[in-house]
Amino acid sequence: MAYCRRLRQLFDPTKSSSVRRLRGISAWAVLAFAMMTIYAAYFTSLTVRIHHALGTSAYDFGLYDQGIWLLSRGQTPFVTLMGRNLFGDHASFILLLLVPLYWIFSSTATLLVVQSIVIAMGGIPVFLYTRRYLSSEAMGAAMVAVYLIHPAVSWTNLENFHPDSFLAVLVGLALYGALERKWRIFGFAVVLAILVKEDVALILVPIGLWVALRRDVKRGLIIAGGSALAMFVLIVVVMKHFTGVTFRNSWRIPFGGFRGLLWTAVRRPWKLVAYLVDGDRPFYLWQTLAPVGFVFIMAPEIVLTASLVLFTNIISTFWYQYHIQYHYSLVVVPVVIIGTVYAIGRAPKQARSLLVSLVLASSLVTAYLWTPLPGGRAQITPWYVDHPSVAAAEELFVLIPDAAVISVYHPLTAQLGRRKYIYAFPNPFVRSLYGPDVFAVGDRLPQADDVEFVMLPTTLLGESAAVWEAERTRFDEVASNAWWILYRRPPDVIP
Repeated sequence: MAYCRRLRQLFDPTKSSSVRRLRGISAWAVLAFAMMTIYAAYFTSLTVRIHHALGTSAYDFGLYDQGIWLLSRGQTPFVTLMGRNLFGDHASFILLLLVPLYWIFSSTATLLVVQSIVIAMGGIPVFLYTRRYLSSEAMGAAMVAVYLIHPAVSWTNLENFHPDSFLAVLVGLALYGALERKWRIFGFAVVLAILVKEDVALILVPIGLWVALRRDVKRGLIIAGGSALAMFVLIVVVMKHFTGVTFRNSWRIPFGGFRGLLWTAVRRPWKLVAYLVDGDRPFYLWQTLAPVGFVFIMAPEIVLTASLVLFTNIISTFWYQYHIQYHYSLVVVPVVIIGTVYAIGRAPKQARSLLVSLVLASSLVTAYLWTPLPGGRAQITPWYVDHPSVAAAEELFVLIPDAAVISVYHPLTAQLGRRKYIYAFPNPFVRSLYGPDVFAVGDRLPQADDVEFVMLPTTLLGESAAVWEAERTRFDEVASNAWWILYRRPPDVIP
């Protein structure tokens, strides 16, 4: 009982006057900002170190770096690392905002710094809403901690780079604006969120419908309808314009596509249920929702706006979508956190501090079990900048002209991607994950005859070795060391 009283005293808004304030800003607000800053600094340092240790690759870092670099040079962002226009892969027009950074900063790690910062900023709407709705900055700081240590947050930060990282703060701001009737913030966040990715409508449409039911009918329907329309236009018109393909990811829908899925749901629903509870899918939902202790069940209407995204993830045949370690889950996190705050606000005032403490305790346990944070059980691949392979690679990088057409081993693509033509070996000698159709494999691309330099590890195995054996006679060895070999096509050799 004494412990409970101490908790209530800690989070009691009536005691806020006892919290020392600096120029009108409470110590709790400073703490919340400090946690976000520490998070951003830690993951910036960690991801940049991984990058410089050759721990990033074409998918999904080099391709974004190449595309934005091309835009910064006023060129069409046709990304040769994947054989598609940058905006044909995903309609992520928010990346245009990053172009000026490429005029200022030359580092290939720029995207990783941006990602860590914007993910950390996802704590801002969490703090703002919790502070206002629960009338407690202490609870606001606690919920920021809950957000930052959610497994999906840290894992997304470590997964190369994805525009989805912007959605944590933008979806959070959209929810904050909707709940607090701050319509300018709401509209601003929604518009920017639509620019992040074509499928963000899966979260914006439910939020818009909630607004229509609970806040403002006209605004809600405009947002829901506008988001759905934007998704249709981006997929069917814009992305098709760049790739010639209406919908590249239909293969992710089980039972043979949308019609087969609908047929199964209507005629054989038990098969659909069996599919949804198979493998890691239930555990994925557990990892996503358990960090908040399922407190949102007391008032689930906000969290339910994320149900369409969660269903899309667990129904997918694409393994990555229903595993917490990948970026597909980040968009759900601000909804789950703010939805939990919403549910706590519906509880009696005397119970709120205990509920916040329960959520925080649950988050700490799940962070220990499932996140790569310091002290946690989850392990990440160790990457060392001082590993001899790194210096060996850099030794050969300087021998490659900036404008040369190159094909290099995939961990090297993120280091050398700021050029017009670069391919991830075995492309373009043998097609692999290249072009609009990711399943088109095996053919030799015409661009193979344009490649001037090839950089590969000293030892190749399997299919890679066979591919290079067929091409090797067209190239001369320029330099080599214990780790890497650099080849060049003689200028007088006619393909």
